[in-house]
Amino acid sequence: MKVGAKVMNETSSDTAVYLSGNFAPVTEEVTAFDLPVIGQLPVELTGRYLRNGPNPIGTVDPATHHWFMGDGMVHGLRVEGGRAAWYRNRYVGSSRVSEVRGRDDIAGTNWNGSSLGPNTNVGGFAGRTWAMVEAGGCPVELTYELETVGRNDFFGTLPGAFTAHPKVDPDSGEMHAMVYAWAEWLDHVQYVVIGTDGRVRRTVDIPLGMTMLHDMSLTSRFAIVYDQPCTVDLNVAFAGQFPFRWNPEYGNRVGLLPREGEASDIIWIDVPNGYSFHPMNAYDTADGKVIVDLCNYATMFDADVRGPFGDNLARLERWELDPVTRGASITVLDDTSNEFPRHRGSLGTKPYRYGYCAAVSGDSSVGWPTLKHDLHTGTRQVFDHGPGRAAGEPVFVARDDGDAEDDGWLVTFVHDLGAGTAEFVVLDAQDFDRGYVARVPLPQRVPFGFHGNWVADRSVGPVA
Repeated sequence: MKVGAKVMNETSSDTAVYLSGNFAPVTEEVTAFDLPVIGQLPVELTGRYLRNGPNPIGTVDPATHHWFMGDGMVHGLRVEGGRAAWYRNRYVGSSRVSEVRGRDDIAGTNWNGSSLGPNTNVGGFAGRTWAMVEAGGCPVELTYELETVGRNDFFGTLPGAFTAHPKVDPDSGEMHAMVYAWAEWLDHVQYVVIGTDGRVRRTVDIPLGMTMLHDMSLTSRFAIVYDQPCTVDLNVAFAGQFPFRWNPEYGNRVGLLPREGEASDIIWIDVPNGYSFHPMNAYDTADGKVIVDLCNYATMFDADVRGPFGDNLARLERWELDPVTRGASITVLDDTSNEFPRHRGSLGTKPYRYGYCAAVSGDSSVGWPTLKHDLHTGTRQVFDHGPGRAAGEPVFVARDDGDAEDDGWLVTFVHDLGAGTAEFVVLDAQDFDRGYVARVPLPQRVPFGFHGNWVADRSVGPVA
């Protein structure tokens, strides 16, 4: 597949592309202990690297299958004292997975009856491990060893939908989310705030059309809602296909909602048409403006309606938003491919210097390098994983006693597309020239997936 070069549509012979190659699912749930380590895992790392992604179970129709609709599977590596203690991959429980396996449905309230389980993100919060998905699905709680506990609607306090992309305020520890459920909520989305006890403390209904609200941004003053021109097409929805299509007539705008305000307080700012799945970070400036850094596509689900990469690739942009004039100034930070942006978590909502991305590409001979952006100097560094080696989302893990913003490690999976294998790798975020700090070959291939996190044991530890 040449991403961004070859057009795919409903009638294309390439409709199975997101079911083949390294997009293809794995069929086995594997448990392996004491994995080999090449190099040296930092002894300070004690916890789990977790990543969620689509892995269809049972039979699917390649003519209508969309990459985003595969059943969730979490891959996890436990690191302790310089050891790769275990690797596990487990399906995230759902009514569909239970049905295929001939089992009873998983525990917990299924508020909208969705058969699809969380397949997009996984992380730790309030002492639990949560698998998450957008568009209405309830989070599913997992054990430390990644077995499904059941749906958890934040202990009965979530009124409806949730998201795959909540933001945790590093100062308050609260989790913020913009959520949608197009089939149930046709005329609004919802802002949700979850306290450190894992219970919802605040919701705000926001009147909005049926946009694909994949993510949000958070500053010290505002919760940011993206109202973008990728919307539900009822004709394809009623035909049982993935419902979102490019809709340039809809327009594109950003809403600044005061964090303790109401929907009527939102400041709406028009921006040029485009689509962003993932902002890198956002913060307020001293003169009252809002800075948003994000990966932005020119179009989305226009020709390629089976996945996100067929029309074009995202570039890294900085949006300076003025709440007073309601104007936007846009600067291109990097016009090459950038996706899955991350930054140091303690600097969420704050000014920051460094961001990290994966350079997604459809050319397997090139691979997917890891990028480090210096947002002060405008320079970037590239970690080339080698021909045919594709790195996923780079997750930053800070060194406990480090002072510099970039003093820490980047951890991710690297997929060897030629060999059909995968590794967990550790990079020195300050020194790409050092090469790999450590590599852990995994016992099976890991398909391309979405998002994950480093979950330290001090955040969510094993049960004794």
